[in-house]
Amino acid sequence: MENLELNANAYLPLRDVVFNTLREAILRGDLKPGERLMELQLASSLGVSRTPIREAIRMLQQEGLAITVPRKGAEVAGIEQKDMEDVLQIREALEILAVQLACDNISAAQIEDLEKNVAEFEEVVKTKDIKSIAESDIAFHDIIFEAASNPRLVMILNNLRGQIYRYRMEYLKKEEMHPCLVGEHKQIAEGLKRRDKAYVMEMTQKHVKNQEKAIKNIISEQE
Repeated sequence: MENLELNANAYLPLRDVVFNTLREAILRGDLKPGERLMELQLASSLGVSRTPIREAIRMLQQEGLAITVPRKGAEVAGIEQKDMEDVLQIREALEILAVQLACDNISAAQIEDLEKNVAEFEEVVKTKDIKSIAESDIAFHDIIFEAASNPRLVMILNNLRGQIYRYRMEYLKKEEMHPCLVGEHKQIAEGLKRRDKAYVMEMTQKHVKNQEKAIKNIISEQE
């Protein structure tokens, strides 16, 4: 914990800077499941007061990255299989709805953006930079969500994003899964270009199921 450094950003409130710093430390594995998040120690390590630490921990709890344990306080949450299954079950249903709508509403410009992203994603994967791969992966899905032309659906998916992010990062750490991921993005993009609703729904379901299977294996390895 003493090695943490504040990821300063002049445009964000201090609580958000602290939150992003702790969030990345958890996702990188610098702060491990079960490790206590002690306000005083974190405040000293990051050079801030306890107030933004307290607010950041509350935000981590909302994302499922931290939990409060009676008589112990806050600690980094473990990756629970049931929680993962619940979140990905919701994601699967919402993303299948999104691609159905996108098949009807996607524009030529959005198809072009999707194809550019697929090519860029393939190159980013070669860098093995997990954060950059995650950002490119998110951008791919964002194009589809916007193409669905349903702002309410986009809002719900964005709210779910924080809960999915941890599982996405764990999945992306498995380099052997990268070729599969690149292939699935290509298949989904091709299906949307053809406006083949049945195909793109099938590929989206496969995409989420493969992630669930890989994360289950990760959880089993950690136990």
